[in-house]
Amino acid sequence: MNGLLIANKDQAAREQMATLFRQDGCQVTTADSVVNSLEGILDKSIQVVLLGGVFDEQQIAKFVPLLKKCNRNLSIILVSDEMPLELVRRIRKEGIFYHALRPIADESWDEIRQAVSCAFDNYQVRQGIGRKLFSRKAPVQEAADGLTSLG
Repeated sequence: MNGLLIANKDQAAREQMATLFRQDGCQVTTADSVVNSLEGILDKSIQVVLLGGVFDEQQIAKFVPLLKKCNRNLSIILVSDEMPLELVRRIRKEGIFYHALRPIADESWDEIRQAVSCAFDNYQVRQGIGRKLFSRKAPVQEAADGLTSLG
């Protein structure tokens, strides 16, 4: 099953995202911070982390590599207001899967839904569960590369 952690201090935002992704068939865990859900990351029952909210630049730059050390195949999607470009570059180097601006309208959630779906597929490919190479890259990896280049 697809385990998704939604970490956001804003309870209303957490509930909205949880409802959306449960409809997509994800097993959703919500928390006001990732620290409260580290066990699921360590035992790999959580494959994708959707981080939302306002972030302290120094904390997020340290936090992403820590999560990747807990599970190197973990896909981290960051949903935030505008961030300095240098910070986005730094956390991408640390292994973030995707960064999106916080959606304003309901229609804007499609981008994040696609990113989450692609992150699950990408996780399975890295675990050796998903489809193997199609030409040079798996179709999932091509999609992941396309999503990553959008942000």
